[in-house]
Amino acid sequence: MTKTLKIEGMMCGHCEARVKKSLEALEQVSEAVVSHEAGTAVVTLKSEVSDEILKQTVEQQDYKVCSIE
Repeated sequence: MTKTLKIEGMMCGHCEARVKKSLEALEQVSEAVVSHEAGTAVVTLKSEVSDEILKQTVEQQDYKVCSIE
């Protein structure tokens, strides 16, 4: 199962790495593919996780989550 997060505020590879590291620290996440150019993070899940937890995880890194699909 995957979820795509639309994220505002990522400007460079360092931003991508920060978001990737924080999302992959969640035990439910097996992989996060983050692109600052597209403004997205595609998260592959091992188990169910609420959209709110994903949003909080990214927003704790000072980026804004616009939507989760």
